[in-house]
Amino acid sequence: MLGLGIFLEDTPDGDTTWGMSLLSGLEYTLLLVVCAWVIAMVLGSVLGVVRTTKHRFWVMLGNGYVELFRNIPLLVQFFLWYFVLPSVIPPLKRFANAVDPGTFQILTAVVCLGLFTAARIAEQVKSGIQSLPRGQTFAGLALGLTPTQTYRYVLLPMAYRIIIPPLTSESMNLVKNSAVAYSIGLTELFFRTREMGEMTFRYFAAFGAATVLYVAVAFSINRIMAWVERATAVPGYMGGSK
Repeated sequence: MLGLGIFLEDTPDGDTTWGMSLLSGLEYTLLLVVCAWVIAMVLGSVLGVVRTTKHRFWVMLGNGYVELFRNIPLLVQFFLWYFVLPSVIPPLKRFANAVDPGTFQILTAVVCLGLFTAARIAEQVKSGIQSLPRGQTFAGLALGLTPTQTYRYVLLPMAYRIIIPPLTSESMNLVKNSAVAYSIGLTELFFRTREMGEMTFRYFAAFGAATVLYVAVAFSINRIMAWVERATAVPGYMGGSK
């Protein structure tokens, strides 16, 4: 017997059921993923572009950022952002003391995941731009576009199309990486799953339900990105329909 009735039972505090508790954790997970993804895409795109320019200082700065965030374990980064930095940066400590603990946890998780994922997306954007024929850059400049306009109207639109598959994987990884936020007490899906297992000893039911929810979210992202790839495909280029 699967014992699905456990999800209709009340939690010890009597405020909700175990099923609704897991869904409330899923809400935090989705909020965390969406906000972190926005930060990662914006910052990652900027870093990816900067690393393909001829400005040596900015290239070195972008490379340093990517290597720093890619080579520090995500769990360590969460601890640094939540426990270490507030203790050594007075303004951040005052902010942490002034806001609700739950608010500070979600903000910390969003920033940490966003900056971590930005380093990975920056590498993908850089690869996408560098995979384009140099003639596209020359064509944009020959039309009278500035270098910035050439990136915006010529290079980036094509580069994004090329990197949709790795972006899909990165978006799905972001969902899975969100589980690390439990380490700072954020009541996301994995936190609620462990809570249910430890209080009811129904680990199979708890983690089985969490698995279904994680798979559903990741599969939804996969299908959405597949639709975006088809909708933005250039006929005759990178798998576009002829």
